[in-house]
Amino acid sequence: MEIKREHYIEELKSRMHNGLIKVITGIRRSGKSYLLFQLFYKELLRQGVRKDHILLYSMEGFENKKYRNPETLLEEIHRRMIDEGDYYIFLDEVQMLDEFEEVLNSLLHISSADIYVTGSNSRFLSKDVITEFRGRGDELHIYPFTFKEFMEVYPGDPARGWDDYINYGGLPLTLTMDSSQRKVSYLTSLCRETYLKDIIEHNRIRKTQELEDLIRILASSIGSFTNPSKIMDTFQSRYGTKISLNTIKQYIDFLSDAFMVNTAHRYDVKGRKYIGSPVKYYFEDLGMRNALLGFRQVEEPHLMENVIYNELRYRGYSVDVGAVRERRKNSDGNYTNTTLEVDFVANQGGPRIYIQSALSIPDEEKLRQEKASLLALNDSFPKIIIVKDQINPRYDEDGLTMISLFDFLLGRAVLPQA
Repeated sequence: MEIKREHYIEELKSRMHNGLIKVITGIRRSGKSYLLFQLFYKELLRQGVRKDHILLYSMEGFENKKYRNPETLLEEIHRRMIDEGDYYIFLDEVQMLDEFEEVLNSLLHISSADIYVTGSNSRFLSKDVITEFRGRGDELHIYPFTFKEFMEVYPGDPARGWDDYINYGGLPLTLTMDSSQRKVSYLTSLCRETYLKDIIEHNRIRKTQELEDLIRILASSIGSFTNPSKIMDTFQSRYGTKISLNTIKQYIDFLSDAFMVNTAHRYDVKGRKYIGSPVKYYFEDLGMRNALLGFRQVEEPHLMENVIYNELRYRGYSVDVGAVRERRKNSDGNYTNTTLEVDFVANQGGPRIYIQSALSIPDEEKLRQEKASLLALNDSFPKIIIVKDQINPRYDEDGLTMISLFDFLLGRAVLPQA
């Protein structure tokens, strides 16, 4: 079983010989090492690169323990670069290399070297990349399998695959497991023994129970607006404990830096400005999210929203939640100010699209509700409703597009461009 991850291979190919350190980030077990050491390695060979011009070092392997010494590693790399041709240097789990920042900056001075590294998110975070390499790092963030990648090897139809996907997520190893029990056990252990442990150790957190309670609160609120004040109240009402706003904000930052959760901010579409609070939180992998809650809160509308958010991010969009302020005239002649929500405002540079997520649209009233915020926008950018029902893509008299969830996720329906 091999999922080719062609999207990321193309991204890496486009970055070849750009003079920067290619830094592959992502949550643990999302396939960073496999992408680099298996898939991209094969791509270089296919392009005609000689094997002895691809220098592979996994800092995590015991057999490479000696290369964690920076002087030993640099001497070895220089020894193997025996001609004037281009060389490709792959370093896996580079945070285990002593003084890795200085080593990588030294390698940048070798004009014939093209450098690719992966790092554990416990000590090699996206913020660290920006800080340490000061513009010399080129980050490629990879996600767990998208639904389309998942279905490349899933033995059933999309409907069955969807049920498994929103329950157990897209971490590669889960696809090799033949029972729900094994998947649940693996994901539960991974959350506690790897993800949370990484964050606790890296940030020297003493009150570990507070962190675990916080991430469960976020997991149970995907698709809903929240903020640190509401979370603080939830701690008081649900757990009978007090936690400061600063601690909550700090812990959320830790979770974001570890790629466990992502934040969708509110954007006032007509006012063209961000609204500070509240926000929505989405999880990088739904299997991880469900494991945190003991697989007890599997609300399909919210999980579908999370999947669409992740898919848009994977496709290179920046994604916000839209707020549309509208002044409506009541039956008594008075006016009321109201704010409507657009599930996603997705941008790629200048072009923008608006998206509503709907599990089903059983009648005209539901359709009217889903269209209301989109119709209030009064601009020319594409407006789309994604619905789980199997429908053919269609446009209506109001200029809105309706497409099936599976057509969207499997690439059978192209999003309109502005």
